[in-house]
Amino acid sequence: MTARDERSSDAEFFADDTPVVSYNRVWFNIMRAQRKFLPRIAKALKACGINDPIWYEILLEVELAGKDGQPMAALEDKLFVAQYALSRHISRMEQKGLLRRQFISDGRRKQILFLTDKGKGLHGEIWPVYWDAMQAEIGPHMTTDEAYQLSRLLIKLLPGGAQKAGPPG
Repeated sequence: MTARDERSSDAEFFADDTPVVSYNRVWFNIMRAQRKFLPRIAKALKACGINDPIWYEILLEVELAGKDGQPMAALEDKLFVAQYALSRHISRMEQKGLLRRQFISDGRRKQILFLTDKGKGLHGEIWPVYWDAMQAEIGPHMTTDEAYQLSRLLIKLLPGGAQKAGPPG
């Protein structure tokens, strides 16, 4: 089957009056998939003391930034998280003793994030649990080829193919 045949069969499968409805389908199905999988994956991470899956990505990015720390504004851009939401996550992670923020002298608007001793290496301890949860939730629904195909399609939605590789596996 050629790529053109696949597109035709996909359009025929949905039988929409107009093909541009496909973009709406993308949106609603991304949202539904997120709502389906997030609660169970988040529950697995909560057992490790991680209140939200984004915490894993925050820990990883701050650790990768090294001794110079991770500017919070850069983290907002990299993780596609609004400033107010990221700030709440950072505050909660600070309360748990996982990281600290340093305010730059020109005011409280610029912040650099650093891991505490408790936060260092934590993403590596969490990863096996996160991995297992993702595999259990998503693996039964598609082949590895389909997973790669879906990943490539979703990456197209991100600026410049952002985070092509995603977190390490």
